[in-house]
Amino acid sequence: MLNFSHIFMIGIGGIGVSALARYFALNGKIVAGYDRTSSPLTARLESEGIKITLSDDPSILDVAFKDPQKTLVIYTPAVKDDNAFLNYFRNGGFKIMKRAEVLGEITGAYKTIAVAGTHGKTSVSCMTAHLLYRSHIGCVAILGGIASNYDTNFLFKEQSEFAVTEADEFDRSFLRLAPFFAVITSTDADHLDIYGDKNALIHSFCQFAGNVHSDGILLVKYDAASQIKEFAKSHVFTYALDNSKADVFARISEINSQTMTFDLVTPEKEINKLQMKATGLMNIENAVAACFMAMKAGVKEEEIRSGLADFAGVYRRFQRQFVSENTIYIDDYAHHPEEIRALVNSVRSVYPNKKITGIFQPHLYSRTRDFADGFAESLGLLDEIILLDIYPAREKPIANVTSNLIYQKIKKPNKILVHKEDLPEIIKNNNYGILLTIGAGDIDRLAAPIRQILEDKLKKQLQS
Repeated sequence: MLNFSHIFMIGIGGIGVSALARYFALNGKIVAGYDRTSSPLTARLESEGIKITLSDDPSILDVAFKDPQKTLVIYTPAVKDDNAFLNYFRNGGFKIMKRAEVLGEITGAYKTIAVAGTHGKTSVSCMTAHLLYRSHIGCVAILGGIASNYDTNFLFKEQSEFAVTEADEFDRSFLRLAPFFAVITSTDADHLDIYGDKNALIHSFCQFAGNVHSDGILLVKYDAASQIKEFAKSHVFTYALDNSKADVFARISEINSQTMTFDLVTPEKEINKLQMKATGLMNIENAVAACFMAMKAGVKEEEIRSGLADFAGVYRRFQRQFVSENTIYIDDYAHHPEEIRALVNSVRSVYPNKKITGIFQPHLYSRTRDFADGFAESLGLLDEIILLDIYPAREKPIANVTSNLIYQKIKKPNKILVHKEDLPEIIKNNNYGILLTIGAGDIDRLAAPIRQILEDKLKKQLQS
């Protein structure tokens, strides 16, 4: 890959592809790309000198990228086969690689820590990368989320032998990786549009486990370990939030709205009174995995302690957008029933006496169809539910699949089904204890307007 001087990326605004764009730009390549829509991430890439087009017309391609001998083309599996750029490059004899192939080649040069799982992988990989990056070990990190400490999804320390990356099960991409260390956070059913059923998904995770280096380590969530560990050639450990049957777990001593304190228990040693600012039970569970991986990579105890204490979280993962005496607004990427369940339980653990209102935007028609019952059950843990229309992402509509499919199954009476454009007026006219925006679509675009509404309401209250 490094023989090419130019890199063109189709789907460059995607979180995984954009990290690769930054990697190649750092290595002196001329990088450009295409995406369907602009976003804060594409704007950041452009500010870093990466040219991005929002038109899929190959005639506007810079002449520098029209030479197959000089240009490598990278695309994400979310890009459709009828994409004009993809077909132009295919017909022109260009070297074309999927994002997962490229990631596999890059990380193959390092002792890679790969974090897989149908949920939790972004938080664990970002936390692990942070612990290594700020330690004497260092790392290269190609992440699936924006680490708040660095405001980026790409970290680089030239002298480190370690890489940290997210291992994505979508399209079986993670099978391109051959990590030295790996984490599997969850094997709950998801992406059934790709896999067909849960058994096929589990089989893919088993294959991933078998790819971990025989001298390496596989850390598996305790409740998924029995299905997976027999396929591993590496040393296998289990972890859990607070289950003493697991090899690695937490002993929690304090949770409040400002900080959490716990002991990390491992087979070799205990690290007592670890503290972190990123609140919520799910973040303690994520920290258990991240700290253990950091320990195994050689990060010192005092480095783990200080690194965890100043970890600022991940964009759109339990991200507080607004805090006042009466109202807390949190934005979160949760888009699977189990993620929503973990989010609501985490919020209740921190704010046990507050009413929780959740605004949920379902992501994908197929996921809505496959998990309507699960979504209804997990959303039912909220005190009040505001349900938006489905965000289709890469999918075309499926007959009779709308948000109403979930709405009709929610047993709580405090529920409404609204269009996204009507939401600001609803928020203006109601008061909230805890307000959550939940989903993986474009609901994040609502965070700034909602925050502004809440700030304006607070100003009026203070002035009255």
